[in-house]
Amino acid sequence: MAKTDNLNKKFYRISEVADILGMPASTLRFWEKEFTVIKPERSDTNRRLYSPADIETLRLILYLVKEKGMRLDAAQNEIRRNRSNVSKRVEVIDRLRNVRDRLVAMQREIEKIRF
Repeated sequence: MAKTDNLNKKFYRISEVADILGMPASTLRFWEKEFTVIKPERSDTNRRLYSPADIETLRLILYLVKEKGMRLDAAQNEIRRNRSNVSKRVEVIDRLRNVRDRLVAMQREIEKIRF
């Protein structure tokens, strides 16, 4: 899953959000129609502008739908009902992935030294 730790801007365009989350912009547009919890602002030229909070919500949906295999309606209900718990689970998973990635990198470096 993509990282959303360093979101420094106030708003992000849909292409930037797609890159941050590692998913197609078409999926973001579809999810915007399906999930009432996703409401990006619109610019004067009607472009979608996502806040860091919007990106966090999309990250939770991505976890529930893609990783947990939930249907869209079930994911929306879970976020509405228990958002903080879902957020904590996603955070723990991200931390564990970071640790795993660092360990794999360390293992590769050790293997380089051995040979």
